[in-house]
Amino acid sequence: MTRARPHVSTRFARTALAALALAAGTAAAATAPRPFTATYQVQQDGQTIGKATVTLTAVGKDEYTYRNRSRGTSGLAALIGANTDETTRFRWHDDAPETVTYDYAMDSSFKRKHRHLQVDWASHQVTVDEGKGPIHYAGTAGMVDRNTLPLALGLALRDGDRQVVLPVGVKQRVEKQQYAVQATERLAVPAGEFSAERVTRTDTDKPFDAWYVPAKFPVPVKLAQADGGNLTLLLESFHSP
Repeated sequence: MTRARPHVSTRFARTALAALALAAGTAAAATAPRPFTATYQVQQDGQTIGKATVTLTAVGKDEYTYRNRSRGTSGLAALIGANTDETTRFRWHDDAPETVTYDYAMDSSFKRKHRHLQVDWASHQVTVDEGKGPIHYAGTAGMVDRNTLPLALGLALRDGDRQVVLPVGVKQRVEKQQYAVQATERLAVPAGEFSAERVTRTDTDKPFDAWYVPAKFPVPVKLAQADGGNLTLLLESFHSP
């Protein structure tokens, strides 16, 4: 039995719907972040101890360098010359950042620490080296590192996500870290007063809260976390060319 061909108007309607669906899918695709420079006031236990400068720079087609430099400017942090420098090179892949390399350096008058993380995406192999011999483990698609985590969260919020699960490469494995928007709160930081979305990590007892204004900034206007010494970062300025 021969199957009847659709009427011309029916075929036209299907074609039009397919075109609309394709257009909607293209419009919904996440856009890559624009380069920027952000500065933060760094506090510990309510006291200002330093300043952090965060930069995003395009270095090639769909590749970026994301750098966070913190300097101790007062109190004990200034006395011991406590400085950290975190630099990530990531690629924009499947509408999200994906770490290629991550370097961490902490220097003070009595302690130095370095970490290098590299991902071979052809084999999905992660290598971490702190100077005591390399550690290897399997990578996961969409993996970021602890440096680019706040940016990845901000970009997910920009695209409308309220709950976010991020694979984060740490020293010995990939952690599936879970975050959720808890509330919209009014807060004041050196850069101004904002109505911000408070995001909390929900899969650990270690406190992590970040406040975002996704329509204006891809990074938080305030970040408070226990990891790294109970530090709080408050946005001072943000500039995107």
